[in-house]
Amino acid sequence: MRKIFAGKKALVIGGTGGIGRDITVSLASHGADLVVIGSSNEHANQLRTELTRSDTVFQCHVIKLDADNAVNAVLSCCAAPDIVVCAYGPFQRKPLAETTQDDWRRLVTMNLILPGSLVSAYLGGMIERRWGRILLFGGTNTASIRGWTTTAPYAAAKTALGTLAKSVAKNAAVFGVSCNVICPGLTDTIYLDDAARNYNRKHSPTGTPLHSQDVAAFALEILKNPHINGAVLSIDQGIELSAVI
Repeated sequence: MRKIFAGKKALVIGGTGGIGRDITVSLASHGADLVVIGSSNEHANQLRTELTRSDTVFQCHVIKLDADNAVNAVLSCCAAPDIVVCAYGPFQRKPLAETTQDDWRRLVTMNLILPGSLVSAYLGGMIERRWGRILLFGGTNTASIRGWTTTAPYAAAKTALGTLAKSVAKNAAVFGVSCNVICPGLTDTIYLDDAARNYNRKHSPTGTPLHSQDVAAFALEILKNPHINGAVLSIDQGIELSAVI
């Protein structure tokens, strides 16, 4: 396999589990040096064991990110990445009329302010090096504006990532920097309980949810392709979630 990311440093937030983990492994197989941020020591140790068989440079930081420390914690771990993947963001269901200020603050901070602040912090270096790849993760059916009854803060923040990606493309495409958003459909990962897995099977258009490897493979194709820029891309089997979500 040609090491197309050899000599590039990749930062993967949420990179020890789920979709992020599979992206981490794929980037390593393509030659990238890795700085990975996750929240589980167990998952981090499993990933370290797997990646010792590769020739990639690998750092893993286990951090409990929250609304107060997230941006500075990430910046302290990685100064100048060439590739940034943010496969992270808390999710919450609560009726809009019962959503508190703290709910809004936490969900918008972690799902929008964190990736936005990191983009602002890292973009200048990518422009100077005349190369960069930024990949952000939205939520299911957040590729366009729509209404929600129980997930409004999460969905609002994830939908806004499209504006962020298009802004990066407008400012930095001429310097070889791309930024895109993936909106996965219902995906089975290690983080789901039985009830969530049953929900995914019931509501997936094909009756079979996506696997994290499916989304990671799609992500790698986007990172490889310099001509995809400012795009909000769904990999969701054509799902349309109910308006009561």
